[in-house]
Amino acid sequence: MPSTNNAPKPWDTDDIDKWKIDPFLPSDNVSGGLAEESSFIVLFPKYREVYLREAWPGVTKALKNLGIACTLDLINGSMEVKTGTKTWDPAAILKARDLVKLLARSVPAPEALRILQDDVAADVIKIRNLVNNKEKFIKRRQRLLGPNAATLKALQLLTGTYIQVQGNTVSAIGGYKGLKEVRRVVEDTMRNIHPIYQIKELMVKRELAKDPLLKNESWDRFLPNYKKRSLSKRLKPHKISEKKAYTPFPPAAEPSKVDLQLEAGEYHIGREAKKRIAQEERMEKQKIKKEEKKREREKDFIAPDEPVDGERKKKKRKTKVQDEE
Repeated sequence: MPSTNNAPKPWDTDDIDKWKIDPFLPSDNVSGGLAEESSFIVLFPKYREVYLREAWPGVTKALKNLGIACTLDLINGSMEVKTGTKTWDPAAILKARDLVKLLARSVPAPEALRILQDDVAADVIKIRNLVNNKEKFIKRRQRLLGPNAATLKALQLLTGTYIQVQGNTVSAIGGYKGLKEVRRVVEDTMRNIHPIYQIKELMVKRELAKDPLLKNESWDRFLPNYKKRSLSKRLKPHKISEKKAYTPFPPAAEPSKVDLQLEAGEYHIGREAKKRIAQEERMEKQKIKKEEKKREREKDFIAPDEPVDGERKKKKRKTKVQDEE
């Protein structure tokens, strides 16, 4: 059968955006409702009770357009979302689940309701398990916020997302590309890499994206390259071990007692002769020690050098002059 891949396609023109995602409308779901009911329950902390009670009418109204039913249980401290007979979008329940998750993580309701749009997603990053020490965790989380939340605002502007740092998590809402950058910055910050380096890199990428000539080229030559600095000022180690030159042959064996006797010519001498030689060596050593001790004893009997008569008279004169003065 001949291939039809190269056949002319009059409907496929250049002005068609093949990456565009069309919105899902009720007319796209011909069958109507869903076969089974799905539900999600999310707990919220006590301090969010007052805010959720005020914002819940707006949440209910937004979910009603998608056919999702929601209930706020103040006694058990939970929020529940579930599908109904009027639900026409299968993915709406997943968006509603993310919505109640963000509301529980202290995200304002107007920002959290953006999750219901098709081109918006959410990401909840757990940061507590990235740092073992609690003091280090608090310092690095504050570093992510910056003075007067300036670092967080800069990150929101560059990535086009909304970021909320609360407790042990970081919640982000925005496009998929921006969420990927936010996760990278947050994880690097928890690994003791300052977010200012990532912000500088994002600023350079933002400017390069405006140039159509650099659209299909590598941007590595424009991006800043930060070298890791060693905290130790000492350039050389305390102990430098010199490596010996490699030799495939083993070291020469040390001469044995027999080899030493052969070199000295004592191997073939009899036992009596060996005893006689050893005794002569001992006698000679004793003789040398005797002479040394004799000299040390005679030192005490040697008379000291006495001065001459002329020198004595001079010393007497000097003492008399000193007394007169």
